[in-house]
Order: sequence, then C-alpha cells, then structure tokens
Amino acid sequence: MPLVNIKVLKEDQLSAETKAALIRNVTQAVADTLGKDPAATWCIIDEHSTDNWGVGGETITHRRKNAD
Repeated sequence: MPLVNIKVLKEDQLSAETKAALIRNVTQAVADTLGKDPAATWCIIDEHSTDNWGVGGETITHRRKNAD
C-alpha cells in the first residue's frame, strides 16, 4: 500500500477540484511507475501556513517579509 504525502502552503489556496485532480494524477503516476493497484494507494495533502514552514533556518513568512 503506497502512501504519498503532499505538502503545500495554505496560501496556495488549492480548490477542491485542484486537490481532486492532484490526488487522481499522483495515484495514477504511482500505479504506472510502481505497478500498484490505484485502489490501494493513499494520497494525503497537508496544508501548512508559512509560519510553520522554514528553509535556511527561517520561516517562509520571515524570508518573504525580508525579501521586499
């Protein structure tokens, strides 16, 4: 049973339709690449605020604020 975890920023504001398409397409890619049954493939989308996501020791919020 493959489990795919997709992490995105909440600010991307993905619509329900976009999320459904992402899950469908990722599931099909797993099935095609790994030869797994799509019905047994789990796909989770985690949405995070820029305050909870960091790179280079800084939150995304801080990096963007200082980039201006």
